[in-house]
Amino acid sequence: MSDLVKESEAGTRPGQGHYVAPPDEVEVLATDRVVETGEPTSIWTDAWRRLRRNPIFIVAMLLILIVTVVVLWPGLFSDQDPRECVIDNSMAPSRPGHPFGFDKQGCDVYARTIYGARASVMVGLGAAALFMFIGGTLGALAGFFGGLLDSVVSRIAEIFFAIPMVLAAIVLLQMLRPTTMWNVILVLASFTWPLAARIARGAVIEAKSSEYVTAAKALGVSRLGILLRHVLPNAAGPIIVVSTIWLGVFIVTEATLSYLGVGLPPDIVSWGGDIAKAKNDLRTSAILFYPAAALAMTVLSFILLGDAVRDALDPKARKR
Repeated sequence: MSDLVKESEAGTRPGQGHYVAPPDEVEVLATDRVVETGEPTSIWTDAWRRLRRNPIFIVAMLLILIVTVVVLWPGLFSDQDPRECVIDNSMAPSRPGHPFGFDKQGCDVYARTIYGARASVMVGLGAAALFMFIGGTLGALAGFFGGLLDSVVSRIAEIFFAIPMVLAAIVLLQMLRPTTMWNVILVLASFTWPLAARIARGAVIEAKSSEYVTAAKALGVSRLGILLRHVLPNAAGPIIVVSTIWLGVFIVTEATLSYLGVGLPPDIVSWGGDIAKAKNDLRTSAILFYPAAALAMTVLSFILLGDAVRDALDPKARKR
């Protein structure tokens, strides 16, 4: 890039004196230079180059890596059974081997904070995967084929948009007793997929009007081939970004439902359930802050990751 700037500064235009290329033109010239040298210039390659230089992305990935290790191998961080409670330890302060102390039932708060990550994160991942699959598939098909399919999907999505997610989840989970992790995942995804469908529909409509799609049609590529090989790869960015951000939202929503007593059952260790148990002892003990801090750090990491990916994939967002 430095050589290119020197060349542009030394260049002249007919009828003009010394000419210095503006930054936008230098960027265009740099892009042309990359194309001429044969280096890859796909949107995903460029996005990865920008992500590697983004400190927010690096911090988010480090936090997510820590959470992932805790979820997969909680025994590396605590050798205590989170369900083993001794009433004699009720509200006992921290001591060696039990850095966060004990709750009212005599359970080790540190062990429950470590093992509670698995249920909360699994619900978030499952709901985000269904959110992306159901909404992305329906939105992509509606945007690409249009017509009656587009009208039907859009009207159904508008109906679901009018239903408050948390209220609907409370009602349905009360009906689906006994509550399981899969019930929570299914309910959360069922009332949020319209957002993914709307984003996927808009991205597909924009992508299918591109010149490379017109060229594929001229070459005789089938509509399904155009959708799978040309439109979806170039329209996947927005849906991946929103799914990453909503993963954090799903984790918070699961904690909210567990706090209200309609989420995960008490036999499953989760951050929301532990926050609900500790709320009555907030004035006398700080044990509520440990699962709350773990929840906040996890949600923040996924939101930061989504913001970083959005900035890398969206040139308009980078300029802003």
